Amino acid sequence: MEKINLKSLTLTQMEEFIRQLGEPVYRAKQIFKWIYKGQTEFEKMTDLPKDLIAKLKDCAYVGKIDIYKKYESEIDETTKYIFVLEDGQMVESVKMKYSFGTTACISSQVGCPMGCAFCASTEGGMVRNLAWWEMADEVLAIEKDSNVKVSRVVVMGSGEPLLNYDELMQLLRILNSPLAFNISYRRLTVSTCGIVPEIIRLAEEGLPITLAVSLHAPNDDIRSSLMPINKRYPILQLLDACKYYIMKTKRRITFEYILISDINDTEQYAYELSNLLKGLLCHVNLIPLNPVKGKKFKKSDNFRVRKFEQILLNNGISATVRREMGSDINAACGQLRRSLFVR
Repeated sequence: MEKINLKSLTLTQMEEFIRQLGEPVYRAKQIFKWIYKGQTEFEKMTDLPKDLIAKLKDCAYVGKIDIYKKYESEIDETTKYIFVLEDGQMVESVKMKYSFGTTACISSQVGCPMGCAFCASTEGGMVRNLAWWEMADEVLAIEKDSNVKVSRVVVMGSGEPLLNYDELMQLLRILNSPLAFNISYRRLTVSTCGIVPEIIRLAEEGLPITLAVSLHAPNDDIRSSLMPINKRYPILQLLDACKYYIMKTKRRITFEYILISDINDTEQYAYELSNLLKGLLCHVNLIPLNPVKGKKFKKSDNFRVRKFEQILLNNGISATVRREMGSDINAACGQLRRSLFVR
């Protein structure tokens, strides 16, 4: 009989599994807590009786992802991980240390189907969705390796989270669970390229998470040239969904805007973006491009970046330039995994 991965079970499913083993249901909560302390060996779950341990060893295991490679920045305290999954596929995650705590940026898919022109994650397309427990295990593996408690999680690595919606929702619940990670929903961020129906669906969930929308352009012409998804969900349609999300959650939306030299970084586009976002409860996160080898796009110079930011601020749009972290270890999503396969 194939053994069941206990890490893939919710607490309710774990309770049913324990019941079927003929054991008291409260044992499920004990096992659940051990799993999210990072324990994978039943013998080391010290409050479990020996007969239950024997049963578990016979029919179950605690799945885990493994560190394939790890890169530590010499500039700051950023660490980039490549994890190998049980089927041999690989994903990337990043640990970033800030004054307010440690943030884990995790992937939601192996590869990415979105085809954004400037991104390394999309090369080779999408292989598969990650299961919720695999996404949670990215966080758990980072905590175990660094011996640091993760206080914020950003689902902004490789993949489009809203195309893995059901697994994403279970991930958010487990991250928030007091029996697991116990991270406030307000410290969880989900990034999207702009899947309009799923933004509306997420708004209906009523979770006070932060939504980060990859905008990267002030108009449809530029955005469609950079992001194929814009041809399906143009900017005004996307902004309508964002307004609905703000109305339902009372949460400020973050718009991610990668600045690419001579593509979307001129003063004209800064004014255009200001007019587009005027009146919205939002913040613009300006991100100087992290160039990808083999792609034509170049990083905006610092003068243009600061000028763009100042125009937004002068027009009443909250904006900051994201601090570049881990630049010496290719900390941008997709770059390390890509380097393993592209020569």
